[in-house]
Formats: sequence, C-alpha cells, structure tokens
Amino acid sequence: MVKMVVLLVRKASLSYEEFLTHWEEEHVPLVEELPGVERYVTSHPTDPEQSVYDGVAEVYFEDMETLGAAFDSEAGEALLADAEEFSDQDAGEVLYMEEETRFVAE
Repeated sequence: MVKMVVLLVRKASLSYEEFLTHWEEEHVPLVEELPGVERYVTSHPTDPEQSVYDGVAEVYFEDMETLGAAFDSEAGEALLADAEEFSDQDAGEVLYMEEETRFVAE
C-alpha cells in the first residue's frame, strides 16, 4: 500500500473558509473519480492561523503503478487542474510513502 501525502497551502486570494469549502465540496468528489483509489483522508489544523499548512490529504493506492495511472487518467488531469484553483502548488509539498500499521489501540 502506498499513499500520496499532500501538504496543502491555500491560495493567498482565499480565506481559510473559502479554501475549505472548495476542498470539501469541489475537490473531494474529484478524488472519488480517480481510478484505483482505495482511501482518501483529510486532516485540518486545529488552529489554521498558526499552521504552516492549511490541510493534509492522504490518497491511498495499491502501488506506485496504480497511483501513476490514476494521475495520467482524465480524472487525474481534472483533479490536478482543480487543485490549482484553491491551493498554492508551489508552497505545498507532496510525499510518496509506504505505510505500515504497527498497532491499533483497542
């Protein structure tokens, strides 16, 4: 299992609320259209005014090949175009990670 972790920074022209609304209402449905996506998790800062990042997105795929194919698809192109509408692509970070669960508390 691999995940793409995206550290999001909102466009300077948007308030945090506008950023969040676009992300949740416009962007998330586009993620659902990605071929091969297995899981999508979003995280929001508890104090946005004190945070370097305005949000974190985790997109899970079976492997890097599936991830690559997803973003090469029409759905992936639409998703990337939309990301530019509400996030500063130069200020954010993208990490590709292998995830291993060490334990789950009961």
